Order: sequence, then C-alpha cells, then structure tokens
Amino acid sequence: MLKCRTVWKKLAPLARASSTVCRQNVRRAGLTNGRIPAQAPAARMSTGPTGQGGENSVYFLLVGAAVLGGGVYAYQTVKGDKKRYQERIDEISSRQQKPTTEEAPATAIQSEPPAVEATETEVPQTKPQAAPSPEEPSPPAPEAEVVAPSETAEPPAADEPVVEAPPEEAAEPPAAPVVEEEEEPSPPAEPCPAELTEPPPAPVVESEPTAAAESPAAEPPEPQPEGVAESGVGSTPASLKVPSHIPYLLIGGGTASFAAARSIRARDPGARVLIVTDEPDLPYMRPPLSKELWFSDDPSVTETLRFKQWNGKERSIYFQPASFYITPDELDTAENGGVGVLTGKRVVYMDVRGNKVKLDDDSEISYDKCLIATGGIPRNLQVIERAGEEVMKKTTLFRKIEDFRSLDKVSRNIKSITIIGGGFLGSELACALGRRSNESGLEVIQMYPEKGNMGKVLPEYLSNWTTEKVKKEGVKIISEALVKSVTCKDDQLEIQLKDGRLVKTDHIVAAVGLEPNVDLAKSAGLEVDSDFGGYRVNAELQARSNIWVAGDAACFYDIRLGRRRVEHHDHAVVSGRLAGENMTGANKPYWHQSMFWSDLGPDVGYEAIGIVDSSLPTVGVFAKATAKDTPKAATEKSGTGIRSESETEDTASSPVASSSPSPAVGGQRDDYGKGVIFYLRDKVVVGIILWNVFNRMPIARKIIKDGEEHADLNEVAKLFNIHED
Repeated sequence: MLKCRTVWKKLAPLARASSTVCRQNVRRAGLTNGRIPAQAPAARMSTGPTGQGGENSVYFLLVGAAVLGGGVYAYQTVKGDKKRYQERIDEISSRQQKPTTEEAPATAIQSEPPAVEATETEVPQTKPQAAPSPEEPSPPAPEAEVVAPSETAEPPAADEPVVEAPPEEAAEPPAAPVVEEEEEPSPPAEPCPAELTEPPPAPVVESEPTAAAESPAAEPPEPQPEGVAESGVGSTPASLKVPSHIPYLLIGGGTASFAAARSIRARDPGARVLIVTDEPDLPYMRPPLSKELWFSDDPSVTETLRFKQWNGKERSIYFQPASFYITPDELDTAENGGVGVLTGKRVVYMDVRGNKVKLDDDSEISYDKCLIATGGIPRNLQVIERAGEEVMKKTTLFRKIEDFRSLDKVSRNIKSITIIGGGFLGSELACALGRRSNESGLEVIQMYPEKGNMGKVLPEYLSNWTTEKVKKEGVKIISEALVKSVTCKDDQLEIQLKDGRLVKTDHIVAAVGLEPNVDLAKSAGLEVDSDFGGYRVNAELQARSNIWVAGDAACFYDIRLGRRRVEHHDHAVVSGRLAGENMTGANKPYWHQSMFWSDLGPDVGYEAIGIVDSSLPTVGVFAKATAKDTPKAATEKSGTGIRSESETEDTASSPVASSSPSPAVGGQRDDYGKGVIFYLRDKVVVGIILWNVFNRMPIARKIIKDGEEHADLNEVAKLFNIHED
C-alpha cells in the first residue's frame, strides 16, 4: 500500500498536466475549426489532406511522448527509492542490535573490579555511534532514539559516576575526538574497597570520568607523587590526566597569569583555575634572572633559585611553593577549588566558538572564561640566524630560567662574552657579568647601535653618564655598532661591524627586544595590532567574548597616553590582576599607569612610568645623592625586592612640596646622583623617570593622570622631596 501511494503521488502531477494540455489543445482546435469558413480555406490546406486534422495528430504525439517519458522516470525513481529505503532499514536494524550487546558490560561497572576495563573499552565505542549522524542527516530522530537508551538504560550508581555525552555533542562532527560535559561533574563519594586495592587505573574511573571519554587511547594515568616541585620546579608526568573542562583557563605561566589566578580566587574563593604553560617550571618572577641572582654568593643558586635581595632578605624566585597549587586532575574533585598548573604543555589551537583549546598532545580542554598571557619571544638578529647552526649554538636568547642556568654555566667556562643590545636587559646583564669578570678574568663586551647605554630611553647626557658607570663595572663598551655578519672560525665567533671593526668572542648574548607571542591569533580570529604588536583589547582587556589578554601580549588603550603595549613586570602584575577581576564580573577599565624599574647593580637604579622615549623633549632636575638613595636602601625600607609589589598598592596622597632651594637642572652638572626626568609631549608630562629616587611612584602617577601643563617643572620636582637629606 505504501508503495502504491508513493507511486501515485509522483505520477498524479504528470497525469494532471497531460490532461490539462489535451483539453487546451482540443479547445484551441475547436475554435480554430469554427473560424475556418470565415477565412480562405485554401490557405490552411498545406498541413495535410482536407479534413484529416493534421495539427491534432501532432499534439497527441507530443502528449503521448511526455506521458511515456514521465512513466519511465517515475519507474526509475521508485526503484531507486525502494533500494535506498531497504538499505536504511537494514542499517537501523543493525544499530538496534549493537546497544543490546553493550548493556551487559555496562551493568558490571558498579559491582566488580573488572568494571574498569569495561569502561575503558566502552568509551571508544561511543565514537561510531555519533559519527554517522553528520553524514546521514535525513533520519536524525530515529538515530538519537537508538543511541539514548544505550547511555541511560541503567540508573547511575550513587558511588560511580557515569560518562554521559549530551545530544548536541553527538550531532557535531568535532564531538568525535572529545566528549565534553555540559555540567560540571559532582564530586564522587568515598571510594569502595575494590577501587582502593585496584592498580593505578582504578582511581582514574572514580575521580575523572570525563577524561576517559576525552582521550580513550591514552594510558590510564598514575597519581602524581607529592612534592613534584619541591625545589620550585614543576613537571607534569606524561600520564597525568588533563581535565576536560575548567571554568577559568589561563594560557601562559608567567607573572600575568599568576596575578590573574590570585585575583580570581580572591573574588571567587571556590574557583577552579588551570594555568597551562609550555615551561617546565611553576609561575616565577623574571626580573631576578638578570639582577639579584647574578650577585649571589651561593654556588648552587642555579638549582635552588634562591637569592638575597638588596635588603639582605632571602627569597625564592617562585611566587609560591609547590604546596600552594593542586594537581590538574584534582581540580574537578577539589571541594574548595584551587589553582592547578599544567607544565610542559602548549596550546596550539583555540576554538573561540566552541570555548575550547587543543594542546600539543592533541588533548582538548573546554573553558568558561579564558585568559591569554603568553608573553613574548626574545628577538634575534637576522645576521645571527643566517650564520648557521654553529653560530646559533654559541648564542643565548635570554628569557627563561633555563637561559639563566645555561648562561651561568657558559660564562664560567669561556674567556670572552659579548652582549648585543643596550637596553634594560643588555645593560643589566653587562653589569652582572662585569662583576664576575673581576673575579674570574672573564672579558665582557657590550655593543649597541646607540651612543650610550639605554640611549633609546634616557636623555643623551644621562645615557653617557650611565655608560661610564657600566664601564666601571668592568665592561668594555662598543657604541654605535651595527653588526654586519657573524662567523665561527677556530671555535671562536667573529663579529664584523659595518664600519669595519672586528670583534672576536667566545659567546654572544642577544638582548635586542621581545616579540609578542600571538601564535593563537589566527585560530582564534583575534586582532593583532599592526603598529605595536600584540592582541588588541578594549579598556577592560577583553579581546572577544569570554577571552581576555594581559601582560606583554596585550596591546591596550591608555585613556591618557593612547594605545600602548608594555613589556615590564609591574604591567604584568597590574594587567593580570585587572583581567582576573573582570573575568569574575568586575567590568573595570584599565586606568592604572604601570611602572617599571631597572638596577645597574645595588648602587644605581631607576623607576619609570608613562612614555619614556629619548626622542621626546626632557627636563631633568637633579640633586646630590646620599647613602639612602640606592636600590639597596630602597628595598630595606620597603621590605621587598620586587618594588612593584608595594608601589602598585599605593595611592598618591597630597604631597607637600619641599621648601628647599630648587635643585640643579639636568645638563648643568656631571654628578647625577638622584633626580627626576620629565618627558614632555605638547608641553604635557607623559613620562617620568625617578633616578635613584624610590617610593615616590604614586606622585608621578598622579602627575601623568592629571595631564596638565606646568610652567615650571622645578616646582613640580619639589613634590618628590629629592633635595631632602
């Protein structure tokens, strides 16, 4: 009956059309024959013999051909539909039999120890059930009805979570490699004795059911031993399970990520936060790598990574010990949440619409909110990159803990080392290694294209003074040096400069800037700033819905100074803290002016804020320095070696200007013991450097925030009380 009805539905329109055409032709023929006597009959006789109806014969032939063609087409269509229909019925029948064969192993999960093996073999079988749905969209309802009973045939046991895939995931092609849960899994009950005596796979089924569905081919992970990072170095075992879903995902293990994690936990005490970093270490601060660590007397400093601050207090380079964190596989079951660190893993793909990321081991993590704090990658000179592998082996790009350890080892076994770059990092390393040269006889050379150290930041007179200070540390300075080529001859590097000078050395440290890491921009569809680099974000550091960016990789809009990108520790602290607050719903704009600092040893240091560019007009006001005006004395007073930790918490009170006589203006004297340098743009202060003046940054921040013109900057300098003893 069904077949006849189907055939009739397809033939009826053709029959109706044919009959309609026949009636129209007959009507047209009758009208024509009725008009023939009124016209010349001889003119209409050419189509055939008189009275034979030649035109009607032609029409009937056409109609017959149409009916015959329609019949053939209908027959072929019905035959093909019948064949496809039978194939679909056979396929559905085979699917109905498959779940019934799987129900027996599924019920064994809650009673016997072998349930672990049943679970591991059951999860991969969910893939072929969901896979045919995108390829055969015509009968989605029957397929969903068939798959559902296999997952919900038995009620979930109270002490055993059940892996359950949502229907919408089964309908999406990306759901084949990963099964994600829409709801966070509830913490499981106490394990039964059978699970406690089971080999390492047993706790896997109990605590992390979603991870088994995420990576069926992976080996069951073993519990991570306690004290993995007792010395501060975290390492993620290859078998450690990656959580399939996390509310707060932080990409990058630097200062910005740690500040964001701490901020999130402060506003949401039960938050579960996961930090993913490609480094093998827990979050740590980078400034000591080029400062205090080099002045340590401890021969094992490269292992302990503990150092004495300028104030004499000892601390670790790590923000928190390993006991502060929890392992990633404990995040799902932690009652009060926590912060987990997944070390040695790199995010290679970001699905913004699906709210998930893919790691370099092909595992995937879904998230509710995500922070990108990937920092930057040290730049290198193209002439070094083109010089070959032998030259690259004798070149250090300084950024991480492993770079510090490598350079420390190299500097103890060579006779000469050359630092290319005259900025903050290059000058700090030059002074640090220069101190070592006095003890070991190491020749330390620093070369840069500017006329003096930090020539792009400091006014020329202060840059020249700084250069002389660096020379006194035992460093040989080669200024206005442009590298033409680098070659390796007789196990020694030869640096050929464009002006003809030749420098021979054993090792090179390239400190020529930082390139923001924007590798995820393409897959995530995020905008990269063409002028400053980095991800473009709004005033709340948000790049897209549920995605924030902080630290070196963020190009943000400063309401006073315009769009900027800052590469300093304090900015990482401030932006990470703000991003964490906004990820928890604060919706605060970025208005805080971050500062940065640099120390050329324990006796000379400076702090800066705003735009400090030597190409801008500057006004410097200086005074005679005292024993209190050194980085060492500043840390003794503040109690911390990372000055931004105290500076960023302060707010500027109403300062009282000093009644002392106006100090000397820069350029009129040779001794720049301490002072204030103002950077101007359109007669407005946009940047300030406090030279050996400490704990005054809130005042400088307020001056820039006000954005007012000042007729006499000597009076403004009195706000910093630089002339007081």
